[in-house]
Amino acid sequence: MTPTTPIAEPLSTAPDRAYGYADLPALMSLMTGDEKHGPAATSTLDALWVLYDRVLRVSPARLDDPGRDRFLLSKGHGPMAYYAVLAAKGFLSVDLLPGFGSHHSPLGHHPDRTLVPGVEIGSGSLGHGLPLAVGTALGLRARGLTDPRVWVLVGDAELDEGSNHEAIAFAGAIGLDRLHTLVIDNSSASHALPGGIVARFTAAGWSVTAVDGRDHEALYAAFTRPHPGRPHAVVAHVEPKHA
Repeated sequence: MTPTTPIAEPLSTAPDRAYGYADLPALMSLMTGDEKHGPAATSTLDALWVLYDRVLRVSPARLDDPGRDRFLLSKGHGPMAYYAVLAAKGFLSVDLLPGFGSHHSPLGHHPDRTLVPGVEIGSGSLGHGLPLAVGTALGLRARGLTDPRVWVLVGDAELDEGSNHEAIAFAGAIGLDRLHTLVIDNSSASHALPGGIVARFTAAGWSVTAVDGRDHEALYAAFTRPHPGRPHAVVAHVEPKHA
């Protein structure tokens, strides 16, 4: 069942406050200002929550742990949902959210790995995240770290970039099975055809699952689907960007 989108409620910021999925709209509402890219942010909200709440083996206490999972946000524009989830999970203070995008805030319009705890890459240049994820997975393999998983979130429009297709082809050919790609499909790509995203990954030898990007149980099942010997892609369909 697709969860009902939570309604923003008055938010307590007590130091010992634990935040859940229902708090995310209120956390996002703290971030105001221009260039918010609201649709880009909200399209990722449910998938990000399920990843951080139930799948990723990373926490504020494990930021430097070589054995942690790596999450790379390639869809770096509109990071409000990402910041809200990081705040809910204790990576950054909720008190930082109202300053989003201001001159002195670490929370820029694109995440900066040197300023925001838990952020693995500086992102925003579309088409870079998936190749960086391939390199991260290869680097971990070269170091003998075979347990950490690498996740990268891309938008469907990013797949118009040729760099991603090179990364998809390479990762499939070498069986880079610690690599996971989450594609948020909000029908904003210029050149993709219906079903083309799934077909592209399948043709390159990936394990692929397409799901409702608002259904938490379907997302969890897709994220945890076994895929021995192959990289895995999850295509999460959400409402069209301009709907």
